[in-house]
Amino acid sequence: MEATEDIAAALAAKFTVLFPHLDERQRRLLLAAEAGAFGHGGIRLVARAAGVREGTVSLGVSELESGEAPLGRVRRVGGGRKRVVDLDPGLRPALLALVEPDMRGDPMSPLRWTTKSTRHLAAELTRQGHRISADTVADVLREEGFSLQGNAKVVEGRQHPDRDGQFRYINQQAKAHQTAGDPVISVDTKKKEVVGPLKNGGREWRPAGDPVQVSTHDFPDRELGKAVPYGIYDLAANTGWVSVGTDHDTAAFAVESIRRWWNARGTGDYPQARRLLITADAGGSNGYRTRAWKAELAALALETGLHITVCHFPPGTSKWNRIEHRLFSHITMNWRGRPLTSHEVIVQSIAATTTRTGLKVHAALDTNTYETGVRIGDRQMDALPVTRHDWHGDWNYTLQPEAYTRINDAPDPFDRPSPDLAWLCHPALTGLPPQEWDTLVTTLTALHEAQRETHLDKRRGHRPRLVASGTGRRPVLTLADRLPAALLHYRLGLPQVAIARLFTVTPETVNRRIRDIRQLLNTAGHTIRPCDSQLATLDSLYDYASTTDVPLPPEIKTAS
Repeated sequence: MEATEDIAAALAAKFTVLFPHLDERQRRLLLAAEAGAFGHGGIRLVARAAGVREGTVSLGVSELESGEAPLGRVRRVGGGRKRVVDLDPGLRPALLALVEPDMRGDPMSPLRWTTKSTRHLAAELTRQGHRISADTVADVLREEGFSLQGNAKVVEGRQHPDRDGQFRYINQQAKAHQTAGDPVISVDTKKKEVVGPLKNGGREWRPAGDPVQVSTHDFPDRELGKAVPYGIYDLAANTGWVSVGTDHDTAAFAVESIRRWWNARGTGDYPQARRLLITADAGGSNGYRTRAWKAELAALALETGLHITVCHFPPGTSKWNRIEHRLFSHITMNWRGRPLTSHEVIVQSIAATTTRTGLKVHAALDTNTYETGVRIGDRQMDALPVTRHDWHGDWNYTLQPEAYTRINDAPDPFDRPSPDLAWLCHPALTGLPPQEWDTLVTTLTALHEAQRETHLDKRRGHRPRLVASGTGRRPVLTLADRLPAALLHYRLGLPQVAIARLFTVTPETVNRRIRDIRQLLNTAGHTIRPCDSQLATLDSLYDYASTTDVPLPPEIKTAS
């Protein structure tokens, strides 16, 4: 009896060490093997030592004696709890009706316009009487051949019938220019970037738990402004030039960027060049419909002596422009996860962009201001030395380095104010006596003309030829209209929305034009002093004019 107790204790010690490393079936077979070694009474002895039922040991003995091959699994096939999809035959069709409402179910599915996550699907199925967990929903969907899918950008949309023909033409032009040793460049404007401590996509290696802290909102900073990167990619040299502008993305800015590239790199890399091929998108500041783009290129051709050929990619094919995947994509990867806190950071990040294939990039900041809304008239377009190619002359054309007549289509910048608004020049509203008003008008007119001509001369590369003045249509707001509008806003506090109604223009036009006048006033050294009476509406303006003996037009008197 004492020997039996010693054996049971030894077995118990063995089982305590081995059982944590064995599964249910392996434990059962171990117990059966030990029981068989003791012969008669071994089942009871082993069961007592292991603390299990004798039936468990007997089942293990039966499994050993059956001579079955190892199962390779804990449970036999079909063992364990039945799957919910087997117990509920209607579950699978109900799930498929939710994930494929247009094909297998009701188009008015409850989740037709909701994110079809496994949690939402499980909740809707449970509401319909099919209890299921989110994990089980995922398993069933995988069995049905589903997986998480994003959108695939493969639909090209409507294609121009000459799309492929234009691609072949661009390729022929590029080969011809490169064979002759002439430069071929790809140009485009990269996405505008808001400057400041703002979140930038991507991640960089940093100490754990120490991310770069940025603003919670991506609102633009008026002081820091924005950055407008315009890129020039030299296909043969595998080099890039990026001008980072701080103003508007205009045709003048685009051509100025090309001019800077040519003066800094092009003349040195291609000293014998007589031609330049530019490949560009169909739209934007360098689009084929942009008249200012052709006018600026004509000035550049005359300045450099180059025959400048432009080939535009067909509409909707901008992703085939080489600069997109040869330059801009690498710039984006280079500054990923790095807040663009200043223009200097942007310029340095662009200049530091390299690739294993030898890409080198130069970047420079362009702080010039570029006027928007520049209009090129029909007569000026006819005067430009543009030669359209036989194949799609709207997409393919050459600017000849020939002198051309500069036709001033703009009217006198300080035309008379609109007749029905002449009362706005009254001293009671402007705060200036008639003599000072006339002096200020003369000063602003001279400053405006000098500023405009200086800017145009720099971009054209030559002085314009004299043409008759006063030609062309009247602008939306003449300089004579802009000055009273600025005084109404800055002196009398009249909101820009009310001023827009008074001049029958949009508030955006008023904002842009009075800002231009404010800059001219600052240049002239004239300070606008706010009046004690501040106006909020047009009715208050009319009342103020009546009390100060300003002669109002009859229609305003009748309305008031």
